[in-house]
Amino acid sequence: MGTDMHGFIECRWDRWLDEDDREWFRAIDLSHLYNGRDYVAFGSLFGVRDAVSFRPLADHRGIPRDASREVLTTLETWGDDRHGESWITWAELTAADGDEVSNEVDGCVHEFRRGSDGSWTMHGRNTDLTRFAELSGLTGPRQILSAGTVFPENTEWPDGDRLFRVGRLRRKDVVPDSEWGAVWSVMRTLANLHGEEGVRLVVWFDG
Repeated sequence: MGTDMHGFIECRWDRWLDEDDREWFRAIDLSHLYNGRDYVAFGSLFGVRDAVSFRPLADHRGIPRDASREVLTTLETWGDDRHGESWITWAELTAADGDEVSNEVDGCVHEFRRGSDGSWTMHGRNTDLTRFAELSGLTGPRQILSAGTVFPENTEWPDGDRLFRVGRLRRKDVVPDSEWGAVWSVMRTLANLHGEEGVRLVVWFDG
């Protein structure tokens, strides 16, 4: 059984009021913005499923004591089927070092694409595995999916204007815009209105 993430983006109105008088409101259900299942991402953010690759930014903080009524009402419907409750503000996310390198070599092979200036940009993890299998000579599905455990770090397979490589992730690689862009866009927009400390992501997990 897999683990999925659920939650809401909340924002705090009345930014000119005293701290104790401010109230949090639900902005949008996370399911409208993200439906992935990436355990390295879950771990790097909240310490769920993978607490080894990166130091979690917001490790099992629980539900905020001042969570919005909508969040608390939704949580009641989950009962004991939830775990890993936590939250993180937009200020904390923007302050994180996106170039921080993972503690371990990633099990997935990384694909890089060459830009017009000749530089290499990471395109994804375990992408186009059919072509990678041809280049690497791997035949077993399990080995192809976990090439980082088969080959030494920095092993490379050039393929024209792209490159496959075994290596470590940067923190920003585990939350790419291709999967998380909608979440970051909404939080960034709300932060422009309510301040970076006035926007947060509240989450919990099942499975």
